[in-house]
Amino acid sequence: MNILAISGSGREASTNTALLRAVSKIAHPTHEVVVFSGVAELPVFSPDAENGPLPQPVQAFADMINKSDGLLFSSPEYVRAIPGGLKNAIDWLVSRDEIIAKPIALMHASHRGDDMLAQLRLVLSTVSDRFMLDPFIAFDLLKLSPDEILQELMTSENRAKVEGFIKDFTARCS
Repeated sequence: MNILAISGSGREASTNTALLRAVSKIAHPTHEVVVFSGVAELPVFSPDAENGPLPQPVQAFADMINKSDGLLFSSPEYVRAIPGGLKNAIDWLVSRDEIIAKPIALMHASHRGDDMLAQLRLVLSTVSDRFMLDPFIAFDLLKLSPDEILQELMTSENRAKVEGFIKDFTARCS
């Protein structure tokens, strides 16, 4: 299965991006998990920009979604809300077909962020009829470096949790 893992963070050393990269390593070779960490490179959404060819970064993002069998999202919470870059990325997809029937699940890299998670669940369940409340998995990875996050997820206990999450997600995608 080809999974696109979308990080809601625009930060270079993002905890959420590091989580998704670790998940990619754990899922391989059974599944291909490609991490998209480019929300900061997408131009600001405008309905006027949908009338002609899409801006290249947006078209590339839409193509990645189209080629995937399912989507995983992991995002920080900014001021008790979805980060603007991630909301902007989702806004580019609202009137497009790529995401409508795409299976979607959430992962989380913090013990905080319930307000953002509630908003993200609402938004994603609006744009895809295959958004899943479960499976869901969260880890407390705040203040860890990307290398420490990889080490933490590679422990036998956490690796088993990730493998179970991926197995559950891919089973529900069929």
